[in-house]
Amino acid sequence: MISTNRRLFEQGLTRESNSLSDRESKTDSNQIGVQEIADSLGISRGTVDRALHNRPGVSVSTKRRVLRAAEKLGYRPNLAARFLSSSKRITIGVAIPREVAYFYDEVREGIFEAASVFEPLGIKILYRPYDRFGPHEIKALRDVLQEDISGLIISPAYPNKLLTHIDEAARRNIPVVCVGTDAPGTKRLTSISVNPLVSGALAGELMGHFLRDTAQVIVFIGMHATVDHEQKLQSFRSNFRAFCAKGEIASIVETHDEPDEAYLKCRKALEQHPPAKGIYVATANSMPVIKALEESGMAGKIKVIGTDLFPAMFPYIRSGTIAATIYQRAREQGARAIQTTVRFVTEKLQPAAQISINPTIVMRGNLDLFAMNGSSTEPKSGF
Repeated sequence: MISTNRRLFEQGLTRESNSLSDRESKTDSNQIGVQEIADSLGISRGTVDRALHNRPGVSVSTKRRVLRAAEKLGYRPNLAARFLSSSKRITIGVAIPREVAYFYDEVREGIFEAASVFEPLGIKILYRPYDRFGPHEIKALRDVLQEDISGLIISPAYPNKLLTHIDEAARRNIPVVCVGTDAPGTKRLTSISVNPLVSGALAGELMGHFLRDTAQVIVFIGMHATVDHEQKLQSFRSNFRAFCAKGEIASIVETHDEPDEAYLKCRKALEQHPPAKGIYVATANSMPVIKALEESGMAGKIKVIGTDLFPAMFPYIRSGTIAATIYQRAREQGARAIQTTVRFVTEKLQPAAQISINPTIVMRGNLDLFAMNGSSTEPKSGF
């Protein structure tokens, strides 16, 4: 059975056995095709096809009527079909980190699963992963821009440092799609992520309900420079105060999404702020924090709200060590990123400036609705 995501990716695409005019006919209930134009004018489909493609055999007046009708009806040619019928091949560059693996493994799987649907169009992926954020991402982006690519997917941890490279891509008409976090103020095409303000707000509200008014909380982020992380922090701060008026954020800890750094800094923060009753981990780097809590004898005594959902978290959610997690649906983010990029390159379909995916709160009560399928987490069917 074709998955829901795959059906979405296949909408608007055509099969190789069809003629070019067939490929440009309607592919879903919302798209006007050649036949609809022909019916509206009471002329043949072949005449419309010739007029639209400036082929001989159509009078000037008929061509004018066809073009006016096409504009009025909102006809948009299926450019993907034209790529399929031509010898043109498209390469989409993908430069994303390997760490934090729990999140980016899922993003990568979403990209490659979706990309497989586009293989008949001659579209391929040039995958250039890098180990960690920082200098690695700058080099990876610089390297992939040296290749013959038609689009680029990145996850900008330090967007200010990538500004010149994104601008270069724009000058070369290479659309840049950000996934997981954004690069506002740049010439990127769009950003696809769970809305960080919503994620932070949900975590803040939950923590406010979990704790007493005077409670102290420690917040772990990756980097202040990363738009996604900083927005989650600010949204968490305001919503925690709204639901826990006298509550206090005792410490904000940057871990740079490094497991060892997160572990050591968590141990130190627990020593420096022994009254702390809550921890919010705003990235997928939660397991080192859990390890530090266990070794400090604080597991289960501090309310922990994490981010994302992966196999290692399951026993800690079931035991209550992790009270809740904000699931960011990384695989869907990756799938939407490649779908949006390909649609823009092949059909010039302009996406929204920012595409937000709705986060999901996962707690012990609904954990069993999520089944493990490899490294992915999807709700079980039948519920």
